[in-house]
Amino acid sequence: MIVYHGSSIEVSRPDIYHSRDNVDFGKGFYITSIKEQAAKWAARFRRHQGKGVISIYELDIEECKANYSVLEFTGYTEEWLDFITTSRRLQNTSSYNIVIGGVANDKVFNTIELYFEGLIEKTEAIKRLRYEKPNLQMCIRNQKLIDEYLHYKESEEI
Repeated sequence: MIVYHGSSIEVSRPDIYHSRDNVDFGKGFYITSIKEQAAKWAARFRRHQGKGVISIYELDIEECKANYSVLEFTGYTEEWLDFITTSRRLQNTSSYNIVIGGVANDKVFNTIELYFEGLIEKTEAIKRLRYEKPNLQMCIRNQKLIDEYLHYKESEEI
């Protein structure tokens, strides 16, 4: 499968070490199978850093699933929300090598804070976090997996 990463630079040698810790699925290298989504990520970098780049890779997801532990969320569920909140609180101790699921929208910080403070219920938090457009993020949390299965093809400046 072809996957994409949006950034301010070409990422020909991806790694998990340059990721922030407190993001949706924890520290790792984030990609998507939706090119338009990667372009949106790259556009954010272009606005703030002057340059946006989409790096393109090939990933054998079936081999990854056969050889590594993969957690895949099929929708915006309570389990998805619990995973995101523990990751953002730096309390996620899971050992999944890849986590796949929906992207929390731009209002995530406000919504998560309201949920943390008990001001909204889980169902309301999930409703607020849903994107209206289809989206998908994959977080590869194992450098060996990246080195073995994520193969850089090219990049495009946007």
